[in-house]
Amino acid sequence: MAGDRAASIDPDALSWYEATARQRVLALTDPGSFREFLPPTERRMSPHLPLFDLPRAFDDGIVVGRARLDGEPVLIAAQEGRFMGGAFGEVHGGKLVGLLRAALALKPKAVLILFDTGGVRLQEANAGETAIAEAMRAIVDVRVAGIPVIGLIGGRAGCYGGGGLIAGTCSRLAVSEGGRISVSGPEVIETNKGAEEFDSRDRALVWRTMGGKHRRLIGGADAFCADTVSAFRKAARDLVGRAPAFDLDTLEAEQARLEARIDRFGDCRDATDVWARLGVNDPESVPAMDTDAFAETVARSPEADHDAR
Repeated sequence: MAGDRAASIDPDALSWYEATARQRVLALTDPGSFREFLPPTERRMSPHLPLFDLPRAFDDGIVVGRARLDGEPVLIAAQEGRFMGGAFGEVHGGKLVGLLRAALALKPKAVLILFDTGGVRLQEANAGETAIAEAMRAIVDVRVAGIPVIGLIGGRAGCYGGGGLIAGTCSRLAVSEGGRISVSGPEVIETNKGAEEFDSRDRALVWRTMGGKHRRLIGGADAFCADTVSAFRKAARDLVGRAPAFDLDTLEAEQARLEARIDRFGDCRDATDVWARLGVNDPESVPAMDTDAFAETVARSPEADHDAR
């Protein structure tokens, strides 16, 4: 059945941003190879949402399972941003943590996480926060075992809150123009600091600050993709093959790089100021660049590629 559905999906034509979680999984992996763990027929739903008279999803907004990528075995998780903004709850988070722990026994070539989340459900805050901590711990264990964990970000909800923290623990990240990565979302910043600090209604500001191009230029993501599933598939294959070691040297290099980033860019008021210091000739033109032109800009930025984000 999954193979039949996958055969009808054209990865070159399917927009990652517009696709559902299941469409992304089926089009990203080898046709007919996906086998879902805890599918909707199992009815593993949130036990908490009915208390708030909120609807539930039979898969709790996340698809997990095993598949193949270019013939190699992988484990894969895909968040559904259309259900409660892809937010983490008890069951949702438990499925991700369980998949990561299963990787230690199944020894896949890689674990792929297709992020599309606004963070934690307020209705399940304690369980969601616990799941995020457990997921980060599990990713560390998986990486120590030599299994790359690759994050793919380009969905409607972006990758915010605890999702942004989990993404930071991945081996590598691929992002598209539509992808956004941040711990605090635009509305959260505005609520706490005021519109003078960050105007969440200024969509251009949001994308400049948290969007895929900015993250790629400063090295917060390791690949930039066009908004197609085939582009993300190509990036995933490439990133699996060049995942960094997870050791003390990598961690110390990452800490040193973060300190250097603050020293170099800490007084910048806008992403365009950061891009100018990176040596981008025309920083104002970056948001309008197509994928090829942006790739050329990235190639001239020494900050973009580094084994420590």
